[in-house]
Amino acid sequence: MRRCVEILKPDALIHLGDHYDDGEAIGEEYPHLALHQVAGNCDRYRCPIYARTMLCYEVGGVRLFMAHGHEQRVKQGIGALLTETRRYGAAAALYGHTHIPDCHREEDGLWVLNPGSCGYDPGSAGLIETENRQIKTCRLITPADLEEAQ
Repeated sequence: MRRCVEILKPDALIHLGDHYDDGEAIGEEYPHLALHQVAGNCDRYRCPIYARTMLCYEVGGVRLFMAHGHEQRVKQGIGALLTETRRYGAAAALYGHTHIPDCHREEDGLWVLNPGSCGYDPGSAGLIETENRQIKTCRLITPADLEEAQ
């Protein structure tokens, strides 16, 4: 996470759960960054009682649905996640839980992003660029991408 922040210099950071305290640590290290984070299924005793497992609001001018994904049962498929995202009128569904990177666009234009896990080898993250209240690009970031960006 630190390497992504240092190299990509984002306007905001989204942490999609599990190891909630890692998100808080990054937030403290980079207080100028807007931090948006949800609690994961492994965070029950690691995070404040007020921590949410789902958020949906504008980030960078675009409405994002952010969830760890365990409550939407994403390991069995992303159908419930997509239904909930569309119900909230979001432009993208962001989730974790599976630790499997995924970035694609549904036929109706809805973006779906699972950044994978920065803690697993080789590690991955997601990057969303917005412009004029729309998602301009949505993609996965690998360590090789970070090397190229330096």
